[in-house]
Amino acid sequence: MAEKPLANQVALVTGAAKRIGRSISLRLAADGAAIVVNYMTSKAEAESLVREIQGRGGRATAIQANVSKRTEVEKLFAAVEREFGRLDILVNNAGVFFHAKFQELTDEQWDRILDANLKSQFLCSQAAAPIMKRQGRGRIINLSSLGGLLAWPGYTHYCVSKAGSIMLTRCLARALAPEILVNSVAPGTIEFPGEALGDPARALNVKEYIERVPLHRTGTGDDIADAVAYLATADFVTGQVIVVDGGRALV
Repeated sequence: MAEKPLANQVALVTGAAKRIGRSISLRLAADGAAIVVNYMTSKAEAESLVREIQGRGGRATAIQANVSKRTEVEKLFAAVEREFGRLDILVNNAGVFFHAKFQELTDEQWDRILDANLKSQFLCSQAAAPIMKRQGRGRIINLSSLGGLLAWPGYTHYCVSKAGSIMLTRCLARALAPEILVNSVAPGTIEFPGEALGDPARALNVKEYIERVPLHRTGTGDDIADAVAYLATADFVTGQVIVVDGGRALV
């Protein structure tokens, strides 16, 4: 039987308990990696994910940390080293998304989204780099967004945070080479079952997205997990942004 592509590797996924983070964790576990499921408040979902991975024969543990806080990031990575002794893949997935008109945007809202979406990626990458450098190899995969490439005036704060994630990816690809490869996945609209129920505005946005994009559907968690799995194994790709949006960026 062929060995799984990520056998004997350890992957840390931030914000892993739900939605895209959960899909990524399940995929990397299926490919053979031991998974560190990071969460901030979703303890029950994180522990459920760990049990699911273990039930499929994989290895996983859940560790709570607010990855926008340096002290908590340091404790998180120290715990990973104690338990696994290595870290091969960091998926910076944690983030938030909410609407706010630019002229009504508050300092608190701006700081919240920049901390969650960009500062967390900086802190976690900085903590992961020495571990990966000592091993002589590593992969960092940042979740950015189509919003980092397109201007959405109702989400200026979000778009700026994700554009920053893309530039962080490019800078780190140069700063951490050749041992560590750094890339980004930029999702378009990703839907999970039942999310648009009871939310007419969201349902309308999804309908418009489907009508507009060339592939005429929204994305799934598995679509994003496939791109992350590719970058986790690629050996000659760094500093790149893979846009997974059904062609939305074209129109």
